[in-house]
Amino acid sequence: MEVTLETIEQCNSRNIPLPIQREVRQRCGFGCVICGIPLYEYEHMEEWAEVQRHVSDEITLLCDQHHREKTGGLLPKEVVSLANENPHNLKEGVSKPYNLHFAGSTVTIEIGSNTFTCQDQGYGTAMVPISVDGTPLIGLILADEHLLLNLVIFDEFNSPVLHIKNNQLYYSTESWDIQLVGTTLTVREAHRKILIEIKFCPPNKVIINRGRFLRNGVEILVRPKNILITNNSFLISGNSVTNCFGGLIIGHHDKPIGGFMAIGSIPRYMGDRKEALKFEKESLNRIDE
Repeated sequence: MEVTLETIEQCNSRNIPLPIQREVRQRCGFGCVICGIPLYEYEHMEEWAEVQRHVSDEITLLCDQHHREKTGGLLPKEVVSLANENPHNLKEGVSKPYNLHFAGSTVTIEIGSNTFTCQDQGYGTAMVPISVDGTPLIGLILADEHLLLNLVIFDEFNSPVLHIKNNQLYYSTESWDIQLVGTTLTVREAHRKILIEIKFCPPNKVIINRGRFLRNGVEILVRPKNILITNNSFLISGNSVTNCFGGLIIGHHDKPIGGFMAIGSIPRYMGDRKEALKFEKESLNRIDE
């Protein structure tokens, strides 16, 4: 790699340069080296505070749980190093190499029975199922024949509480229960309520079954058969478009995104809270099933 002022500045920062992130993802099998879950954090095995450098061979991937265990001393550094040499997702016969594998020339995203299909434009192809006021709340990016999940969850006060950036657990204000069973990824709040449920259908389809999204006074509930905007009790279902990179687009966007539905203006903070409570109750019932 050519040494420039930019690369020196990057190496002096805690932000791992994107090319190094990509190299680590590929080497670790796009998942936690111990359990394989495809949502992870980048871990400096030599401890950042001591080395303050970004070298791909010294960085591995750990899920939130195993990262906390290592930080708390419950997971020995030696165990992490051994797993890094033989990552879970690359072990022959243990699991398929990559849970979020992609193949084909098109991608189909289904969300609340609405679908949009787009062409693979090569590395970095981005799809935005939901965006509000220029902020993509959920997005998917194609990279190295794999899908990278991007997700931002805001609370009622418009503060971000969970941020997943290219499969990296980038920011969180509390512990979340993140579980991958088969091809279904579930994110639950600390008290076990389902927040997001996504099913990955290799080789080229993703189904967003459930979710609750808040942003700038807009509340969107995704359910298997429809999407509900609680602000105006507007139900959205059965839409299907092709050659499109977006889904539900609400509010003003400096860079317009085509979707199966675009809503320019909407009442804010006037939603029917009964629907939100019903959504939470249904989520709890699913846990008990």
